[in-house]
Amino acid sequence: MMRLSTATAWLDWIATVHPKQIDLGLDRVRQVAVRLDLQKAPCTTILVAGTNGKGSTVAGIDTIYREAHYRVGTFTSPFLYKPHEMVRINGEMISDEAFCEAFLKVDAARGTISLTPFEFQTLAALYALKQHSLDVWVLEIGLGGRLDAVNVLDADVAVITSIDLDHMDYLGETREKIALEKAGICRENTPLVCGDPDPPASLKAYVKTHHVPFYGQDAQFQYETNQADWSWSYQTVRYDHQPYTPLATQNMSTVMMVMTLLQSRLPVHETAIVAGLKKVSLPGRIQIMKGRVTRIFDVSHNPASVALLASRLKTLPCQGKTLAVFSMLKDKSILQSIALIAPLIDDWYTAPLATPRTTTIDHLQMLFKQQAISAVKAFPSIKEAYAAAQQEASAGDRIIVFGSFHTISEALTTLPPLS
Repeated sequence: MMRLSTATAWLDWIATVHPKQIDLGLDRVRQVAVRLDLQKAPCTTILVAGTNGKGSTVAGIDTIYREAHYRVGTFTSPFLYKPHEMVRINGEMISDEAFCEAFLKVDAARGTISLTPFEFQTLAALYALKQHSLDVWVLEIGLGGRLDAVNVLDADVAVITSIDLDHMDYLGETREKIALEKAGICRENTPLVCGDPDPPASLKAYVKTHHVPFYGQDAQFQYETNQADWSWSYQTVRYDHQPYTPLATQNMSTVMMVMTLLQSRLPVHETAIVAGLKKVSLPGRIQIMKGRVTRIFDVSHNPASVALLASRLKTLPCQGKTLAVFSMLKDKSILQSIALIAPLIDDWYTAPLATPRTTTIDHLQMLFKQQAISAVKAFPSIKEAYAAAQQEASAGDRIIVFGSFHTISEALTTLPPLS
């Protein structure tokens, strides 16, 4: 049994325990969860799956419930700055000591059972959450749903934010197949909120066959936007004049449906909803930092999220050039992602990421060449790529940093902010 003194040291060590970084399945994690008495949450539990929008949806639920004076625990992944971000109690990251204690308990309980890094993190998160008296847990699915470690728990409300092509090596090569993997978080007679306005037929068939109450965006619930604010409705429930947030309104609409379904258990007044929407934010989601040179950070890491970033960029005026600091993991649809945003980028600064899943610089350059993009500069690291972009940017230019959580993290944590 290991005994390490920092969460970072634990993360380094648990990366060596299992022969695979990703090894989907619930058998291992369920055995350890039973030993730690973690197989059932002690309070209302919301599981959030989806291709994109999971973090925003968790943030919206968390912030509004806290505005309504409920005690909320969240588990999200991956992290941008430090591992403690993954587990929050009432908005506050857990301490290094609490994280280390949780990892120690999981390591002691697992015995000879080998766990992947994410399984280890999930069990540690559940243990840490259970040490507090909370009203609601909001847990983000890591990958897919059916075989994801978080799915060891049953949800009181399940959420699928969106369904698109990503992680196809693990989830399938079509939206229909991916939808079925995400539907694995559903339980009979437990509501599913689907934020995707165009869910695949396979999902609709699944919920019908398994007797899952289904609440779909643009079907059972809707939102309408105008220049000043937006409104939301479900049957006789309606909220008008809601404030816009930095996050996608589609995801905030999903949040509203979740809270409406839980209203009898966790009542929320409209004043808390408005206050929560005014406060909610999430680092790295089209995060804009204005200055002599505007910087925009976005964790978009697949074609669907890159398309959303491109759409947003078109609405943001820029007097000068747009410089992109970019890299993606090797198992992503890099070529398609580049193509979607290339018309908006003047110069590219690219580098490999500091992770075993990185795309090599040679492969990145080959993909740019396939798109007939020549204004590309390669660097040994994102730190150096971002430094070069900052040095070469002129007043009125903007720097877009995107492609992965790793890209944003390396850019934001290795250099002082640009004035």
